[in-house]
Amino acid sequence: MNTPTPATAWQQALDNYRDYLRFERNLSTHSIEAYHRDATRLASFLLSRPQPVTPESVTPADIETFMSHLYDSGAGDSTQARTLSGIRSFFAYLLHADLIDTLPTELIDSPRIARRLPDTLSYDEIRRMLDTIDLSTPLGHRNRAILEVLYCCGLRVSELVTLRLSDLFTADHVIRVTGKGNKQRLVPIAPPALRQLELYLSRRHEQPVQSDSSDILFLNRNGHQLTRVMIFTIIRRTASAAGITKTISPHTLRHSFATHLLQGGADIRAVQELLGHESILTTEIYTHLELRDLRSALELHPLAHPSASDKKDPLDTEEKQDTTD
Repeated sequence: MNTPTPATAWQQALDNYRDYLRFERNLSTHSIEAYHRDATRLASFLLSRPQPVTPESVTPADIETFMSHLYDSGAGDSTQARTLSGIRSFFAYLLHADLIDTLPTELIDSPRIARRLPDTLSYDEIRRMLDTIDLSTPLGHRNRAILEVLYCCGLRVSELVTLRLSDLFTADHVIRVTGKGNKQRLVPIAPPALRQLELYLSRRHEQPVQSDSSDILFLNRNGHQLTRVMIFTIIRRTASAAGITKTISPHTLRHSFATHLLQGGADIRAVQELLGHESILTTEIYTHLELRDLRSALELHPLAHPSASDKKDPLDTEEKQDTTD
């Protein structure tokens, strides 16, 4: 039996890894491509060396050399951390498949990255965006419903585009959302958003509806499921029409949803459930955002900005006069 070359061994392992992510991990197409890309990047680097190795014979030193290569090529901390996460997932698959006995990534440290607070919109900015939309057309009602659902339910864009008519439980004022890893959750929908959904649905039949998208909630003008890119375009065009100069995305509305809930006194555990976060640590970033707002509010306190006269000490002035006489 011929021993496969390192290149063949990597190709087979990467193909099997993709199938594992799709069928066993049940990840989205976007996540599968991201994880597969990270592992492929490692494979390309290791195969380009004078003595290429197979996936099963990769050592911690090989991983460290690759990470150093990433750093030297100008990759930032977040890119390095994300790539290492993808590589760890690949070797976890090899361990799961009994192709290796130990993880070469186990002792590799991720770079420490600063946690960036997400941008948010004020309620006034969101209201301006909603009021900008032309409701004289079916697409206007669709776009208004999209913004209302994103903001009132805090959905990810991937969750929004996959919403189905069968996910709406209007009598109970909830929608069923399919999140990461195909995990489902029920999210309450506020009356204003529900009204906009009903207005959109009342005119949805005025546009073409393709058979393969008949149960999809939000459709494009040709009757197919909207793409993530189209949602980004709708959001940015609406923001521009409303005179908002911030660079925003659908995720900005999700961030605003969480921030406004916490500002209104919502329990962080409830916000975690609504957002579909696996860990409370992910939701806690919004408490840091809230702290930043509190610090900004403190700047309004009179003692935060003493007047020029308050800053001068009379005794200090007298001492200076004594020394100059």
